[in-house]
Amino acid sequence: MAFAITLSAILAIIAGIIILIWPRFLNYVVAIYLIIVGILALF
Repeated sequence: MAFAITLSAILAIIAGIIILIWPRFLNYVVAIYLIIVGILALF
């Protein structure tokens, strides 16, 4: 459980930095997140 929390925190920081550098990347992050959440919700 702690590993998942750490991994998500690291991914959030990396995504935040990339979004600051390349703001259009936010669209891709949100789209990928929604697709993954939707797929996981089906299973």
